[in-house]
Amino acid sequence: MAAKENLRPGGRSARVQASVHMAVRKLLQSLDRADVTIPLIAAEAGVTPSTIYRRWGDLQELLADVAVERLRPDMVPIDTGSARGDLEVWAEQYAEEMSSGIGRDMMRDVLAAQDSTNAYRCCGFTRDQIEAISDRATARGERFPAIDAVMDRVVAPIIYRILFGDAPSNERVRDLVSDAMAEQAATPQPSPASALKSA
Repeated sequence: MAAKENLRPGGRSARVQASVHMAVRKLLQSLDRADVTIPLIAAEAGVTPSTIYRRWGDLQELLADVAVERLRPDMVPIDTGSARGDLEVWAEQYAEEMSSGIGRDMMRDVLAAQDSTNAYRCCGFTRDQIEAISDRATARGERFPAIDAVMDRVVAPIIYRILFGDAPSNERVRDLVSDAMAEQAATPQPSPASALKSA
């Protein structure tokens, strides 16, 4: 599990996490991945190896935890004025970031961890971004695909191509968005009368 202890946020726990995460990032910049060890991280962070083992369990779980924090979005999706435009810009940026060397390494770290908690957190970050685009579309009176439909028809193909092939081009990403939006447009919506009957 990413955090072995039931630790309260803030205080010493937060300082230890920040110090260890910073140490991992610094070591990964200067050493080959295979040469990074928990004793090295502990020395760099100024903590004991037992502190790291107690909190993260093993090196892979620590690397996954660091990767997830780096994958956390630091801004809301760009507002282009339309749902399709918002999703296109977001998806292109997402594909570009995840297909970079750093993005691929972070995905591998998350997927290599035995505990799936960090993978669920990454999925949650992505869903939150799509939900923000969906909420904006709803506020404009635009139709937008279900969140799961965007995950399945836009996000999943992007990640699959990055992990097992070449990064998708912007044109391919736009095609995925177009297909998802077209399918939503073709889905019949309940009439106001039928909606009242079912309520």
